[in-house]
Amino acid sequence: MSIKEIVKSLSFFSSLNDEDVEKICTISTLHKYTTGYVLHYENQDKDSIEFLVSGLAKAYKIDKHKNEIFLYHLSNDSLLSDINNISSDTLTSFSNLEMAEDSVVLKIDYTEFKQQFLNSRILCSELMNEIIKRSEYMQNIFNREFIFDAVTKVAKMIDDDLDMFNKIKRHDISLILNIQPATLSRVLSRLKRNNIISIEHGKIGIIDKEELKAIYEEVL
Repeated sequence: MSIKEIVKSLSFFSSLNDEDVEKICTISTLHKYTTGYVLHYENQDKDSIEFLVSGLAKAYKIDKHKNEIFLYHLSNDSLLSDINNISSDTLTSFSNLEMAEDSVVLKIDYTEFKQQFLNSRILCSELMNEIIKRSEYMQNIFNREFIFDAVTKVAKMIDDDLDMFNKIKRHDISLILNIQPATLSRVLSRLKRNNIISIEHGKIGIIDKEELKAIYEEVL
């Protein structure tokens, strides 16, 4: 795909006319990264705004004991950059961001993006929606780490992104949810026994979505 086709395929730019799409293309570059590549580190300043065209990215922090603290995954058609100060000409990363799969990233010169679009009130609502979405990610992290028990953690993750749950190894899911692998296995068995989920060849299916939602909604 050409850069123009890629820009048109991203939902963030869906409101742009052809002329504005061309402007985006002139300040954009396309990059391919392999699994494990760290796109940016916590508190790193970036001069480009970045979008995940294809692949999977993992946001995480490192605590004082050098332990990795998982935050969230970002998949296709996602804004990768942290928008924390729109008045600045650089974007400061809130966390480390690592490619969890071979990925393609669209990078756009942020200074030019601001001058040609944001300062003209173009794509401002889209940017605000992304800021709100990132705030929701942080709320989910708070619930996961401080409010939910093991059952509600698993139920919420399955309901939020079943494809991702089935894609990731069970050991990695345990690390993400900060529970023991044996606990994860017991929770899945319990949900299956209660006819809320199915498990076929290691893949999870949802049988009773309302009951699954009820598990975590009652504690919110």
